Amino acid sequence: MEKRTEALRAHLQQENAAAILITNPVNVAYLSGFTGTLGYLLVTEKAAWLLTDFRYLEQARAQAAGWDIVDVCGSAWKQVAALLDEEGIRGLLAEGDHLTVDVFEKVQAALEGVTLQVAPSPVGMLRKIKSEQEISLIEAAVRLTDQAFDHILTFIQPGVPERDIALELEYFMRKNGASGPSFDMIVASGERSALPHGVAGEKTLEHGDAVVMDFGCVLNGYCSDMTRTVFVGDVSARQREVYDAVLASQKAALASLRAGLTGKEADALARDVLAGFGLSGHFGHGLGHGLGREVHEVPRLSPAAVDVLEPGMVVTVEPGVYLGGEFGVRIEDVVVIEEKGVRNLTGSSKELFCR
Repeated sequence: MEKRTEALRAHLQQENAAAILITNPVNVAYLSGFTGTLGYLLVTEKAAWLLTDFRYLEQARAQAAGWDIVDVCGSAWKQVAALLDEEGIRGLLAEGDHLTVDVFEKVQAALEGVTLQVAPSPVGMLRKIKSEQEISLIEAAVRLTDQAFDHILTFIQPGVPERDIALELEYFMRKNGASGPSFDMIVASGERSALPHGVAGEKTLEHGDAVVMDFGCVLNGYCSDMTRTVFVGDVSARQREVYDAVLASQKAALASLRAGLTGKEADALARDVLAGFGLSGHFGHGLGHGLGREVHEVPRLSPAAVDVLEPGMVVTVEPGVYLGGEFGVRIEDVVVIEEKGVRNLTGSSKELFCR
């Protein structure tokens, strides 16, 4: 945690800023370890304060070693102003990509004589390269998702509602240690499987349906994310053709992904394969995204992404094809970017499954 704070201070020096206020709970936890629902960080060249209220003082002391714990005593922003005044600081940087207009105005009103500036949080950039410890935590979450997939295959049969599948997935992951799902799970069958974000509904599985399941969990503060497409009963020739095309595109991307590629170049690895099958026009989203404490982080793998992939980034690889009025197919793994390739953390089979 101390290294992360020092990296943040280095950013402050580069920006010629004297202090920064961290309000995003995810960034608060990343920098300090504190996971309470009310907590703010104030970091200067010499000081590091965690502000919370009486409900979380003991938790903060236990979780945030090395941070000075401050009781907000009813007004966090007045406490921020008092701390800055003690340090003689007249300028404060805040996370513009998290701060609401309402909170901004309240902070500004409390900071008499202090200039408040907002900018995209530098913590997101710090989070993009994962430590080995973080990768181990993500891998543990991914393993639990693998287990949930193996478990849910026994539920795939005609007559089962999509909503029941989503509930069973969440129950299994929570029962085995997850604090919750990492996003609203997608379980979409039949024609609904052509909806890239088809959240589970009341539709029941029918013979001949494609079933897209996109799900993940939060385990020890880190996320997993996986998509598998399975089939109910017989698989049509068209379904098999599309499934094979999506799988081929993902395999091609996994084989060539490496550090040094841009997000656009990474996306093209799969998109070009789908073009060879005449399906590129049905792949409407990007190839993937960063994964960590949040299910969507930098970098992005998409036709417009200019981010350069670096060793230690954790990203998803999830090509998909969506045929409106027919069905959809998506396959998604989580990988670690390395110098000459990737390390795939997802272990679930991708062989075509029908039940």
